[in-house]
Amino acid sequence: MVIALCGGLVDTDPVARDKLTEVLGCEPLDTALVAAGMLEVPHPLVPIGAGLWVRSGMDTAKVSAWRASLPDRVDNGDIPSQERLDRWATERTLGLIQHFPVTVTEQVVCLLASVLATKISWDVPFEVADAAEMGPHTWGGSLRRVLRAPLDPRHSQFLTDTDRAGLLAVHIARARGGLVVGSVVAGDPSMAADIVLAEAERIVTAEASTPGSVTRLSLFDLPLGAGPVWDISEEPDSAPGALMGDERFTTIIPAWSAKTNLNLGASPELGFEAAAGAIARALGVGDWLYEARQSAVAKYSRAGFEAAAVTAFAVARSVHVAPRRTPRRAVVRFAHPYAVVAATRNDPFEPSPPAWHGIPVFSAWVAEAENADTADLPSD
Repeated sequence: MVIALCGGLVDTDPVARDKLTEVLGCEPLDTALVAAGMLEVPHPLVPIGAGLWVRSGMDTAKVSAWRASLPDRVDNGDIPSQERLDRWATERTLGLIQHFPVTVTEQVVCLLASVLATKISWDVPFEVADAAEMGPHTWGGSLRRVLRAPLDPRHSQFLTDTDRAGLLAVHIARARGGLVVGSVVAGDPSMAADIVLAEAERIVTAEASTPGSVTRLSLFDLPLGAGPVWDISEEPDSAPGALMGDERFTTIIPAWSAKTNLNLGASPELGFEAAAGAIARALGVGDWLYEARQSAVAKYSRAGFEAAAVTAFAVARSVHVAPRRTPRRAVVRFAHPYAVVAATRNDPFEPSPPAWHGIPVFSAWVAEAENADTADLPSD
């Protein structure tokens, strides 16, 4: 969302436009229009918001045109205080995130942010089961209670085969109001996370659009016996389980929660550096740096699902700070002839006559030295 909001600005910046076209897979201006549509008509279960703030006095014609092109739902104005940004994040994430992920300094000249959140209840809540139902090879034996999917069609359960990730088990729970949350586990525990995540996104979005569109595997085409993720056995007709014809499924899944703070700026392939360059050029900032971070939380429980994320993108003037110097010590030795001068001074406690202020009264050239003698010290 944050990068998409930059589409209207980078459209007139050839360097940034080419880079973001590569990152986004389409013209940045097109993604800006998509983002505007999402902001103008948000999903009723997924509150969404955005902000674009520019340091007072730094607006230019190009930046003003960019700001004017954004939807009214994008908060605008001078860069807020840290306290106001924390409040902005808290209010727009339904209280799930209470701190804005970027610290704003006086050097920040432009700040963008996007936020989304959801708190949903399942159409049919999960059942709570003893963790023994998960099997002996799960989570290191640290669990006591887990979730069992109820026998209801609003909890979709199936196995599917994929080219990239192999056999996958899928559970999709429907929430009140029109949202689904899918969980996908690979039959091969060593399968790379990024591959499973990519397949999960494909499967869950397809099922959300058209339920039943993902090809299901028949349990009769799979071998009987125990595996690392699922067990397949022959059961009497009276055995419990979610029915799919003459096939039954029971899904056992843990409750979970997560909290992350990601440094998005460390991933150049996300396009933040290119967008930061376009913003800096539009504002007339020569030396610049940027920071992009995201705070996210999520919780999956018996009753429902909640999640929120705040993504912040700050462009700042680069401040050249001189490196801290190592302290030095000078030992001065009067090792050869030197001069000595004595002068009067105006002592506030014993003031001297005005004519005597700052008058040199003695001078000498010390050409010879002698030993210090403790006998010359004044007595107490």
